[in-house]
Amino acid sequence: MNYEESLQYIHSVNRTFCRLGLERITALCEKLGNPQEHLKFIHVAGTNGKGSVCAMLDQVLRCAGYRTGLYTSPYIKEFNERMCVDGEMISDDELAELTTMIRPIADAMEDKPTEFELITAIAFEYFRRHGCEVVVLEVGLGGRLDSTNVIKHPLLSIITGIDFDHTTLLGNTIQEIAAEKAGIVKEGCPVLYGGEENAACRTIRSIADRKRADFHTVDRSSYCKKKADLNGTVFDFEQYTALHLALLGSYQPYNATIVLTALQILSERGLTVSEDAVRCGFSKVRWAARFELLADDPIVLYDGGHNPQGVSAAVKSIREYFPEQEVNLLSGVMADKDFDAMIEALKPVTRRVFTVKPANPRALDAEEYARHFNSHRVAATPYPTVEEGVRAAIADSRAQKLPLICLGSLYLYKELSDVVECVLKQETIAEI
Repeated sequence: MNYEESLQYIHSVNRTFCRLGLERITALCEKLGNPQEHLKFIHVAGTNGKGSVCAMLDQVLRCAGYRTGLYTSPYIKEFNERMCVDGEMISDDELAELTTMIRPIADAMEDKPTEFELITAIAFEYFRRHGCEVVVLEVGLGGRLDSTNVIKHPLLSIITGIDFDHTTLLGNTIQEIAAEKAGIVKEGCPVLYGGEENAACRTIRSIADRKRADFHTVDRSSYCKKKADLNGTVFDFEQYTALHLALLGSYQPYNATIVLTALQILSERGLTVSEDAVRCGFSKVRWAARFELLADDPIVLYDGGHNPQGVSAAVKSIREYFPEQEVNLLSGVMADKDFDAMIEALKPVTRRVFTVKPANPRALDAEEYARHFNSHRVAATPYPTVEEGVRAAIADSRAQKLPLICLGSLYLYKELSDVVECVLKQETIAEI
């Protein structure tokens, strides 16, 4: 198969993308010679912040000289983003080669693997072939029954925080969700909880104790923010002073303290990282769609907050960067999200909303989304296409001299960011 045929196969297999359980991925990996058993992992779960923590860890470890693998989901612009070695996405040719090799094995299985399980197996083999010294592995959904949990002895398991999301699959209480995510804790392997929810902390600690796994939390008593603007954040934490973090968002230094605590634990597990490597990694790290600056005239920022906790974090960032100013909002979400709670959180900082529908069959219609905003007494107008919404939002934001915050599903990011770039490029050409 070529690259296009490989993607078509991965996406069109007649099986559910998410069917929790480890039986299929275990069987598939065994047929591949268990490539995951030749690798060292940092396993990262949590309701929010997983991707940012993974990106920071990967960049810092690369600055320290390690050959890294990075596995994340979902992808933002290109499928190949899901698996990277030393910061480089898997090539089209290698993805096609690996998919061609694995396809007949997967197709011959009586209980065939899901799409996500196929992708995970491809990534394990990819990282093994490239001799990765450490793989930063992001959980897809939950933890206990997620296909990434086929790994046995991680260097460290990280749970960034716990909140309500995917409740139909993970449970209706914080304790139930925490227990599912703490399923990544392995016998005798350390675990770090980065959240501040006490009920979740107690649940995860209890599971760690049962598995004789050293349990760690983040002590943020020494955290001190020195400066925060659209160039990044400068902060102190424990022995580090004046660390500059390139990622925007008031929540990113919080994620950075998880990373710094993780590095202390990892140093006891054989991963040595100097302060210079930490400073290098934090200053270089990039992670798309997390309060990312897309344009500066007008200011256009994109944040992938898609659940109440993520939206609350985005609102906090809006207040931090624009303390005495309302913002315009362009948004599109999936229909299964608690968008009424999200709207209430956004209401105090929002002047006007431009609603669009992300390119996903689970997306909420722009018209219905606008009705919900209007019912909460937030002025909202639906647009039939993302391009029309972006053009209207940019024009109004420029006229009102207001920032434009693009918020919602990561499935919206590619089309929206491409349209923003196109609109601003057309304006530049017109001016010339």
